[in-house]
This record gives sequence, structure tokens and C-alpha cells, in this order.
Amino acid sequence: MKKVIIQVVLSVLIIVLGYLVYESIMAPVRFNKEYRKRSELVIERMKHIRTAQLIYKSIHGKYTGSFDTLVAFMETGQVPVVKMVPDPNDTTFTRSIQDTVGYINVGDSIFGPDADLSLVRFIPYTENEPIELQAGTITKSNIQVSVFQALAPKEKFLLGLDKHLIGQDKVKSIKVGSMEEPSTDGNWE
Repeated sequence: MKKVIIQVVLSVLIIVLGYLVYESIMAPVRFNKEYRKRSELVIERMKHIRTAQLIYKSIHGKYTGSFDTLVAFMETGQVPVVKMVPDPNDTTFTRSIQDTVGYINVGDSIFGPDADLSLVRFIPYTENEPIELQAGTITKSNIQVSVFQALAPKEKFLLGLDKHLIGQDKVKSIKVGSMEEPSTDGNWE
């Protein structure tokens, strides 16, 4: 009878240990899959913010640090649709004639029609946690340069995932732009 009890206990112990080994392997795999999915959506949002900021700067001469201003600009701002035609008098085909054929809404050019532009300010996978947006000017080589930065801390867009695995990732946030350098690069590039 003792032998049967020991065999049952050992069988249960083997199953439990097997499950724990399996979970120790699969937990990081599931985390990495979810991390990639969430990061890709945050990066897509950052690219949209960068595009909107670049268009905003091309029209206003500086970036904005306000999502209210940026969203209003995307809703009402217009960008020209330009048709480029080769100059018929140029036999080298190095010059062209540009003709504005119309205008398109800034938001439509970035997101397409019927997009909810107000969502650009929020970090995906959160309950309306805002992306941190800053804008200003810095002096670089004695020249005033307009800069901006949009930042989504990883603790916010990875909320609900294993804190231990979040802490192991060296990236502190996903961001685009910089308040120290005249750059519009993202830290994922």
C-alpha cells in the first residue's frame, strides 16, 4: 500500500514539475509575442504623430506640444495635392513643373477617411493614458531649432503583463523625436 501511495505522489509531483518547467519556458514566449504586438501598435501611433508634426511644422514653422492643437490641425488643416509634369522645354528631364490640383485634409492623408483622430493622443492598450508630448526650441551650432518629442513609457503600454519580464527589457519607453537633439527619429529605428 505504501508503494502505491509513493508512486501516486511521485506521479503527481512529476506532473506538477513538468507543468512548472513548461510554464517557465512559455511565459517569456507569450510575453515576447504580446510585447511585439503592443510595441508595433505604439510605434505606428508614434509614426502618425511624427508625420502630423512634420506637416504642422512645414506650415507653422515649429512643432506643437499640445495634442489639442495637433488634433485640431489634423481635422481642419489642408495639404496640397501636387501634380508634377516634366518641363517640355527641358531635354534632360531634370526640371519639372508643379501644379497644385487640389487639397486634402491632413488627418485623411495620414489615417484615411473616417478615422477617429482624437485617439492619436492615447497610448494603445491603456485606458486613455496620454502619450507625453513636448515641443520647444534648442540652440544647435548657434541656430535656434524647433524640436518635439512624443513618449510612451513601457510600463503603461505593457500594463497587465508580467512585471518581472517588463523589468528585464532595457527599453524604458518608445519615443519619437528628441528635446536634446534636432531629430525626428524613433528609438525603434
